[in-house]
Amino acid sequence: MPEPLTVPSALTAQVERLIPSARLGRLGRLRRGLEKEGLRVDANGHIAQTPHPHALGSKLTHPHITTDYSESLLEYITPVYSQPSEALSFLSDLHTFTYHHLQDEWIWPGSMPSRLSGNDSVPIADYGCSNVGTMKHVYRKGLDIRYGRIMQAIAGVHYNVSLPDDMWHALREMEKATNIPFNDYRSTRYFGMIRHFRRHSWLLLYLFGASPAIDRSFLPDDKKVPEKLQSLSDDTYFAPYATTLRMSDLGYQNKVQSQLKICFNSLSNYVNTLRHAISSPWPDYEKMGVNVDGEWRQLNANILQIENEYYSDIRPKRVAKHNETPSQALEARGVEYIEVRCLDLNPFDPLGVTETQMRFVDTFLMWCLLSDSPWISDEECDRLDDNRRWVVERGRDPELKLFNHGETTSVREWGEQIFAEMGEVARLLDAVEEGSPHADALAELAPRLADPSLTPSAQVLERLKANGGSLSDLMLSLAQEQAEQLKAEPMQRSREALLAQLIETSHQQQRDIEAADKETFEAFLEAYFAKARESRALSALPSEAHQ
Repeated sequence: MPEPLTVPSALTAQVERLIPSARLGRLGRLRRGLEKEGLRVDANGHIAQTPHPHALGSKLTHPHITTDYSESLLEYITPVYSQPSEALSFLSDLHTFTYHHLQDEWIWPGSMPSRLSGNDSVPIADYGCSNVGTMKHVYRKGLDIRYGRIMQAIAGVHYNVSLPDDMWHALREMEKATNIPFNDYRSTRYFGMIRHFRRHSWLLLYLFGASPAIDRSFLPDDKKVPEKLQSLSDDTYFAPYATTLRMSDLGYQNKVQSQLKICFNSLSNYVNTLRHAISSPWPDYEKMGVNVDGEWRQLNANILQIENEYYSDIRPKRVAKHNETPSQALEARGVEYIEVRCLDLNPFDPLGVTETQMRFVDTFLMWCLLSDSPWISDEECDRLDDNRRWVVERGRDPELKLFNHGETTSVREWGEQIFAEMGEVARLLDAVEEGSPHADALAELAPRLADPSLTPSAQVLERLKANGGSLSDLMLSLAQEQAEQLKAEPMQRSREALLAQLIETSHQQQRDIEAADKETFEAFLEAYFAKARESRALSALPSEAHQ
């Protein structure tokens, strides 16, 4: 008989103290927003070479429909909602509205790209002739010469979550920390959440990873096929136990950035490390040149061109004011919300993400917040990277063992312990809900621990093997099915009217920005980086004083 799973008494005690306030409506609800990417593809599954449709509005200024790296990589941004269903409803309407304006194109449902024809087949997004638009375009040109365009064509879901102020005040009072400035307390606790997330994000990769295969065109013709990949068909490679190749060294990875060693121990460390990276030249990037014969190749030759170039599966965020960099916003007012960036698109759902998944991630993040989360040493940081890489490449391997506090354990054993602890947190979140949606999400996903064949990555491989083995053919078929479903969905009339109005409004805003520019791009860029180098003094946060 296996030993019964135990839940830390401190976690249970915190939940018990918070539940009465939650039931009285004094804690508020988590707030979340979605950012969902998806490639436009043609009828043969090739990445679209057409411009971003004018009928969708200006990608520079539209608040909800834009592009990520590529002209063909749609990005949808929902408002912030306190109910997952409302965010999904808005996201659904964005898809439906888009399909009303696409001509013989589909939205690719998978994270790994469609059929490509080399690096240049991924068109870089064009944001117009304003200085800010030019900066966005040159930044992407820099990503091209540093990492290649193909890597930038990978898509995913970014999940933004914040706790309401009432909940922060309750936690602060419960910990007798009311003498600590509110923003400092909140930032310190958010970084504790991030550290616990980093220790356990492998679980999200296992449960929701859905990219165990790639199209052959994703690999350069002159590159040797990695040993971890096997041939499934003439145009598809796969890794038998992989969960998310998107998060592997085939995807969003960079060896230069790895030397930054950001393990999120404090706000000041995080901000100062990023500031160092955006002001420190890198020899290989210097050799590439910045402005060569009047052509901008990259914004600068530093480790990072701008802060957003830093890749991470989670980020602390704060909405920046005009003429303020992300780090300056964090320094001035602390962490406002966190952005989870490790979620693959669910290719079997038209929106790429489900309410069950959102409820689970909410519970997971709240568990990370309420759990003890000491600072991460450099040695532990390396171990965390190992766990993450192993789950990415062979998370469904029954022989896989992960490092856990000096010991090794299986994905199933460790996952079941985490689920047991999350059950306590689900009770707290469900105290303000009708029914038990968070506990239900745990119950729905728990069988994936004992049976890896239930995971999205395994289901993708099963469908591939049953349908000829071509990833692109499978994804194109799913895209066409989902397009018909989304086109038939009725839109909220008020939302349809809003999106219709934003077409011309956003184009006019772009024209206004372009007309208002009076300085050269060189002067604009110099002023931007001068501003970025400014540091606002960070007093030692209370949790840092004794470290």
